[in-house]
This record gives sequence, structure tokens and C-alpha cells, in this order.
Amino acid sequence: MTLRHIRIFLTVCQEGFHVTRAAEALHMTQPAVSLAIRELEEYYGVRLFDRIGRRLQITEAGMRLRESGNHIVAMFDRMEKGLRNWDAFGVLRVGASLTIGSQLMPGYVRAFRESHPDTEVRVTVATSALLEQKLLDNALDFALMEGVVHVPSIVSEAYMEDHLAVVCPAGGRFRQGQVLTQAEFRSQPLLLREHGSGTRETFERAVGQAGFSVTPAWEAMSNRALLNAVASGLGLSVLSARIAAEEVARGRVVSVEVEGLDFRRQFHIIYHRDKFLTASALAFMELCRRGEE
Repeated sequence: MTLRHIRIFLTVCQEGFHVTRAAEALHMTQPAVSLAIRELEEYYGVRLFDRIGRRLQITEAGMRLRESGNHIVAMFDRMEKGLRNWDAFGVLRVGASLTIGSQLMPGYVRAFRESHPDTEVRVTVATSALLEQKLLDNALDFALMEGVVHVPSIVSEAYMEDHLAVVCPAGGRFRQGQVLTQAEFRSQPLLLREHGSGTRETFERAVGQAGFSVTPAWEAMSNRALLNAVASGLGLSVLSARIAAEEVARGRVVSVEVEGLDFRRQFHIIYHRDKFLTASALAFMELCRRGEE
């Protein structure tokens, strides 16, 4: 088993478990790619893919090799890049959940560029669940998100406190700063972020601790869509107070509280426990901890 075998296997995974596309990407013949996969399976005595018709489906053993293989290849690549002073002139891949990506990440990147002008920062803004998967696939160096991690191999460090705000249409039943009873809150149509977002997880944890659950009238990945829906009088939403502040200031929505519901949360820096963090990555993390924008 060689590094070449692992790279071929990972390319098959990256190309949607399609041997022909992997062969094209690697500039190899299809039989040569198939042979390399077969040699890996024979070496370890496991099946990496189930062959159903003309399609491949990755097995549990294959998923384990994919995770380990990504880190083996990444370690080798870091050695290569380190010898060429990659940390000073390379690429930093940073992920951010939607709230952090829209509110904080532009300021972080601007401040980082001032001190590291030769390092290219590539940002991916996605849901918390997708960021975790990208860390497992070694597609990101680290990420910033508001949710809690669900994978033991990912390290999570709280670096900033945040809270969610309950927002209602201005000029409606509720006024700015009002404290709602839980019964009043539950009687309103709720417009919420999608499952998999850190905001939705914080919301569900808070209402779960209060002993109830809700079925939203709306679900959306867009904070802007939810705020516009609230401003149009379609219901209440629970979003980051940072996101809602501008609309509250403009008078389109009002922010209220709900008795017995704790919507406080933490923003986190997350990275794979086996990931080698370069000096550039560590510098970016420290910038976030200091709260520079």
C-alpha cells in the first residue's frame, strides 16, 4: 500500500464514487484505477466499496479509510509545502456558519490581510453540519460556527458569547422590549432557520429545556428572508441579535424576550484534532479571540 493508492482511492471518493471520472482526473486508465482499489482491498482484507450494478457505494471501512487517508495525504502535502515556505505564501481555508460569515468574517479577513498580505484567505460560508463534514474531509483548515460539534474528532473552543433575539413585526401586537409568556410565544407562527444550523440547534435546545417543541410555519437558510417575512407580519422569528439589530434600528421589527427561555450561546473555533495548524491559521484564530473586526 502506497501514498499513490490512497490518492487514487480519495479521487474516486471525490469524483462521486465514479471510476471513469476519477481516471480522467488522474490521467490514468480506468482499469489502472480499478486495480489500485482492488489492491487496497486485498491488502487490508476489507471491501471499500459495494458494487451495486454499475455504481459504487462506499462501505463503513471505506469511510474510515477516507477520513484517515485525507489526513495522511494532508500531512504529506504539508511537508511538501513547508519545505517551500508555503505558510508565508500559501492559502488559508476558513469556514464560517451563516451568521458569523455575514456579520464577523469580512472584518476578520480584512484585519488578517493587513498583517499577512501574502497569504490568500479562502472562505466557505455554510451550515454548521456542512462545516463539520468539510473538516473531516480536510477541505477546511478550521472553521467558526455557533453550533455545538457532533463529531468526537473535532476540537471546539468557545471564543465569543452571543445570544438569539425573538423578533416580531413592528406596529403589531408586541412592543420593543416586552416580555412574552411562553403561552403567548407558542401561540404565534414561528419562522425559523433550517435544521443543521447552529441557530436552530440553540432554539431547539432552549425550548426543549422549557419542556415543549414547535412546528415552524416557515423554515429558511436565509436570515434576510426570515426578517423580511417577520416585517411583513407573517410571524415571529428567533435569530442572532447581531443579525436582527439593523432591522430593529430601522423600525421594521421589534425585539422581545420570552420568560423562561435562555437563548444565550457561544461562537466556536473548530478544527480536526489531527490537523496541523500553521502559523497563519493560529494567527487568524488569535485575531478572532481578540474580537478584531
